[in-house]
Amino acid sequence: MAVRVAVLDDYQEVARVYGDWDALAPEAEVTVFHGHIPGDDSLAEHLAGFEVVVAMRERTPFTAKRLAKLPDLRLIVTTGMGNAAIDMDAARAHGVTVCGTGGLPSPTAELAWGLILATARHITEEDRAVRAGGWQHTIGPELAGRTLGVVGLGRLGARVARVGQAFEMDVLAWSQNLDPGYAREHGAEPVTKEDLLARSDVVTIHLRLSDRTRGLLGAPELARMKPTAVLVNTSRGPIVDEDALLEALRAKTIAGAGLDVFAIEPLPRDHPLREAPNTVLTPHIGYVTTGTYEIFYPEAVEDVAAWLRGEPVRVLGG
Repeated sequence: MAVRVAVLDDYQEVARVYGDWDALAPEAEVTVFHGHIPGDDSLAEHLAGFEVVVAMRERTPFTAKRLAKLPDLRLIVTTGMGNAAIDMDAARAHGVTVCGTGGLPSPTAELAWGLILATARHITEEDRAVRAGGWQHTIGPELAGRTLGVVGLGRLGARVARVGQAFEMDVLAWSQNLDPGYAREHGAEPVTKEDLLARSDVVTIHLRLSDRTRGLLGAPELARMKPTAVLVNTSRGPIVDEDALLEALRAKTIAGAGLDVFAIEPLPRDHPLREAPNTVLTPHIGYVTTGTYEIFYPEAVEDVAAWLRGEPVRVLGG
């Protein structure tokens, strides 16, 4: 009998375009789920009998509770070489192998700049106004000569910093373990978190979500920002306290926010951020590019094929 493979959260309906899933036949039978499956019980019902699941980043979490409801599961392939939404200890305990794929560092950094420009210059607001018959309603700052604050100067943050320098911005950087020499090598001035928030005209977040970074920017931190400054988050939603951010936006204690990530995804239809002033919202598309998918899906197929041969590759948490 063929092994059943579930490909989850194919929002754009392109999994079969980028991945040669037919190459797994006749050993495997592949089912692609285009919509998100919310809820533990619903997920368990949909995935009953599947031995392999291909997860698109962190769109569908695999917690210990969920893994316990999936007794047939033997392999999870996650796109990317790490997934904070998979309980790796529980996966090992249930005998589930977890494999990853490669990816690209550039797309999320590029989207960060799209959000910076769109938020600072009110691009989406002016687009809507022009389509409605209007003309020139807003004014926003030029970036040259302004200050960019990069929270997290790793692989993505360093790319964002380089673009900031090309825009002739002064670049500040902070993270909990930032090496001052490393920061200076990347053209950034190492500063304290408080100094970065107080001095920056644009604050952009590039950190992994962890116990240390969850809620890193709350009401006290947002209060340190200039009323003319904008906040951009393309990392993970829970790094910013959404209630505190909403209050800052409504009170106009910051000028705006560009958000690609949220505490709950997909963002609920009635979430107040959908109506928040001075915001540009995108649906976690930092990594969603043709080049990324040209890596994600073919390597996911390779992972499944290797596991079927008994020779798993790109195993995580081994």
